[in-house]
Amino acid sequence: MIERMAGTEAKATFDVDGRAVRDLNGNGVLDPYEDPRRPIEERVDDLLAQMTLEEKAGLMFHPPVLIGPEGEVLDEPSPFGGDGTTALIADRHLNHFNIYWAPEARLLAEWHNRLQRIAESTRLGIPVTISSDPRHAFEDGPATVSMAGSFSLWPEPIGLAAIGDEETVRRFGDIARQEYRAVGIHVALHPMADVATEPRWARIVGTFGEDFDLCARLTAAYIRGFQGDEPGPHSVFCVTKHFPGGGPQADGEDPHFPYGRDQVYPGGRFEDHLRPFEAAFAAGTAQIMPYYGRPVGTELEPVGFGFNRGVITDLLRGRFGFDGVVCTDWSLVTDRPMPDGTVWLAKAWGVDELDTADRLAKIVDAGCDQLGGESLPELLVELVRSGRIPESRIDESARRILRDKFRLGLFDDPYVDPDFAAAICGSDEFRAAGADAQRRALVLIANDELLPLAPGVRVYVDGISADAAAAYGEVVERPLDADAAIVFRGAPFEPRDATFIETLFHAGSLDFPAEERDRILEIAGAVPTVLVVHLDRPAILTDLVGACRAVVGSFGASPDAILDLVFGRVSPTGRLPFELPSSMDAARAQKPDVPCDSERPLFPLGHGLSYS
Repeated sequence: MIERMAGTEAKATFDVDGRAVRDLNGNGVLDPYEDPRRPIEERVDDLLAQMTLEEKAGLMFHPPVLIGPEGEVLDEPSPFGGDGTTALIADRHLNHFNIYWAPEARLLAEWHNRLQRIAESTRLGIPVTISSDPRHAFEDGPATVSMAGSFSLWPEPIGLAAIGDEETVRRFGDIARQEYRAVGIHVALHPMADVATEPRWARIVGTFGEDFDLCARLTAAYIRGFQGDEPGPHSVFCVTKHFPGGGPQADGEDPHFPYGRDQVYPGGRFEDHLRPFEAAFAAGTAQIMPYYGRPVGTELEPVGFGFNRGVITDLLRGRFGFDGVVCTDWSLVTDRPMPDGTVWLAKAWGVDELDTADRLAKIVDAGCDQLGGESLPELLVELVRSGRIPESRIDESARRILRDKFRLGLFDDPYVDPDFAAAICGSDEFRAAGADAQRRALVLIANDELLPLAPGVRVYVDGISADAAAAYGEVVERPLDADAAIVFRGAPFEPRDATFIETLFHAGSLDFPAEERDRILEIAGAVPTVLVVHLDRPAILTDLVGACRAVVGSFGASPDAILDLVFGRVSPTGRLPFELPSSMDAARAQKPDVPCDSERPLFPLGHGLSYS
């Protein structure tokens, strides 16, 4: 006899053939779908045959869920709209959720187990699947990414591109996989396989840069790290995004917002933007997410990709043969209230005039399986019962979604060990690997015989921790008293503050504002200066490179990592993952779908100096 474990408690017993399945109290034969020895497809079919239309419809929605500060299940209505957690699971049959803010690892694991106990109490006991945006680096924005918290801290994906090494990316994915599964995160809403061909785009930081081949290779390595060579209970399934490539944004604006709804291909490079996704398919990506944008100037219908049958059914399913789950990006159907009282409009680009029911029907007809950020199972049931959508179409998506739950091992044991989560998440080994990657991602862009600085020199710092710098040299209060200055700045952007979400996106101009540029030039005029720029996007450095004796590009690094390079404790090895335009005129003149297309770039893709 064998026993299936639920956390620390045995849950069921099977005979040696895996057929006569009983619970431990002898209370009858369990449903065949619970037998882990049977093929997954059979288990899926057995479960699907028992499900009501309402239960199947619940599978197709993937909204956010909030977590209490001590790992409590929150049952009050969410500020994002919708019911409390227990009602979503027990009454409305939802069992896929993404998380934003999370407590420390032990509490997150305990919260996850509480959710699974609620799910186990439902009629069919379908376990909950938890997903997350990236949460292993420095960026923090609830629409796209979360800070590392209890997890190991790594450079941003664009920093992994600056390293350019597939094994490093695979190793990152493997570590992130272990930390995710330890706390009960089963699905990664990443990687971004988009190619950063528009230098003003706000989401470049989450990409692998501007080179099609590098993006393809690193996307595949990332997926193999998260999923393993064969997907299974050890895996975190990747939702590779944003099909068919979100980089070619008109004017560099992002389709989270109405003014960024258009994707354009004036250089005719639509096919090239598919190349990283072809690599993702070859690596076995479990799921795919289309972006918000709508294609303009192509043969495709000019509607958002999640509504676009030509993209989802014809291109993704037909040409590429993808039969995994397709989950839309968040909130395509309904407007979303934000915590600050603003409203985030539904990203129904090209179908704005349709009502909620018509938008939902068009997404399902396009071929999508899940709706990210939405909770509309009752409306989907209405559409089926009215004859608008055949139930066989719902079965098609439900089968794919259930298959992934089985492949992830959630029906066999959905629980995690909070003690193990606390021990493995952010372990010394994992943090050391992340810290090493931070240092390797740094790019020495320019160096006029200033770096590395000698240990113990007098330094003036601006924008970087004086306490951290004091471990390397003598920190002084005035530039004139220093042997060298270290100035840290983020890449420039145009602040947008119309809504809470817009404040989180760095978009627009790549030029430093005059006041900021003048301050850097003032320091550089007084003392030899090292300028360190966090390049979440390219920056125009033309006026600063000549004035500063050294320039370093950072892609997510701690002060210690930066200072180690500046003082020569490590040697620079990173390479620019995109070119740095020489002017905003050159950036504006670039074709959004064409890489390395600015006239006379200040520094080309792949540039990087060394101390040797």
